[in-house]
Amino acid sequence: MTQAASELVTPDRVEVPPRLAPPGSTRPRPAVAEGRDGAAERVAALVDPGSLSLIGAGGGGGVASGRGRVGGLPVEVFATEPGRRGGALSFDDCARIGATIDRARLADVPVVGIWHSGGADLREGMAALDGVSRIFRASVAASGRVPQLSLVVGPAAGGAAYGPALTDLVVMTGEARVFVTGPEVVRRVTGEATTAEDLGGPRVHGRSSGVAHVIAEGRAAGVEATRRLVGLLGDPGRFHPAGARPTADAATADPGRLLPASPRRAYDVRPLVDAILDGPATALQGGWAANVHTALGRLAGRTIGVVANNPLRRGGCLDAAAGDKAARFVRMCDAFGIPLLVLVDVPGYLPGVAQERDGVVRRGAKLLHAFAGATVPRITIITRKAFGGAYVAMNSKGLGATAVYAWPTAEVGIMNPESAVDILHRRDLAAAAEADRPALRGQLAEGYAREATGVARAVDVGIVDAEIAPAETRAVLIAGFAGAGSARGSERNVPL
Repeated sequence: MTQAASELVTPDRVEVPPRLAPPGSTRPRPAVAEGRDGAAERVAALVDPGSLSLIGAGGGGGVASGRGRVGGLPVEVFATEPGRRGGALSFDDCARIGATIDRARLADVPVVGIWHSGGADLREGMAALDGVSRIFRASVAASGRVPQLSLVVGPAAGGAAYGPALTDLVVMTGEARVFVTGPEVVRRVTGEATTAEDLGGPRVHGRSSGVAHVIAEGRAAGVEATRRLVGLLGDPGRFHPAGARPTADAATADPGRLLPASPRRAYDVRPLVDAILDGPATALQGGWAANVHTALGRLAGRTIGVVANNPLRRGGCLDAAAGDKAARFVRMCDAFGIPLLVLVDVPGYLPGVAQERDGVVRRGAKLLHAFAGATVPRITIITRKAFGGAYVAMNSKGLGATAVYAWPTAEVGIMNPESAVDILHRRDLAAAAEADRPALRGQLAEGYAREATGVARAVDVGIVDAEIAPAETRAVLIAGFAGAGSARGSERNVPL
């Protein structure tokens, strides 16, 4: 066995790095170069200054690994070496990555990988391929146990594409390219002419595939985004019930002001989320399935996850892709004990032949499964409407929500009043003169809304705990989360 392979962590042998620099150092971190700097320099640029302790470095290896601190928080880190055969991974390189992940799991600290690699080393053949499989096994063993983050800063092909895909969060920079096989192989096998960017660039994985959670313009922005996510997941903090919002204005004092006057008008839910939290949230997979907004942020100092319908996209309807996106996010938050805030303004599931063929039933069921199986505190706020199966899927009381509240003008029901009266009163509407039908439909819908979809009725039935004023939302959430205790799920964070 080679030197690097012998460094794999086993249950009875864990390498202990030298003493780390004390947290809170004021020395500036190394500048993040946009050129082809080495793996060790990339790792050093990620962690706090003076905190990095490389393990098993030297000898011309293709991976730099060690332990450091991010914002004072201990982390395990590794980076592939782009200057060595394009970051190709030998068995020894894979062993070093696997050992880093194992050390993180056993020490209960986050692990961050910086990827720029063409995948398994062709010169080693099957041995390198076996090494890549061992990385995957180590990542799955750590899944849901410790936060795993990937920063992709260049091409990442084959095994180096699936390595990040198995982690919890993926940050891609503008230079990143993630694909199973490159453009030349695609052209030879399928005849398709494409480029590396069109095949696996940030635009593809940020908007179409959902592989990337955060897209950063350059390496420096990618490093900062990764550090911010490490802090949110690795150092969640505690609720401070008496804590005021750091900055306040009319919208944050009363987030209801951010809703349009017309209940039919679309709006962007992201400012509403930011108004409720301590400050701007970090959106995840913001360009993919944007009809549901998923984000991490802090409320009264504590990290929480947010799932919110976004009426600006597809009217806020749930669809097949939204099921995948939201379910994975819920499972991640549950795995790491991150409480969930669910903001609901959903007219239903997006109908259509394309959605049924795209698996909206199968993929939508993932969200039901995620919420019903979650153990973390999770509070739902219905802001405008919650209809049909989508109402159920958005953390309803029946799925085990810790609490469900509704703003005064909210509507809850099987379907919207206009559609309901078209079914319930179709004979009356058909018998009415054509000129009179709009007015009759409006009257019937108003009566149905008053009797069947109002907040008072939802409270009577028990599916809403209480009606609250929008201005009370933040205080109600802080008190609710602080009083709900803490819990953490036991499931692994499967890439749904």
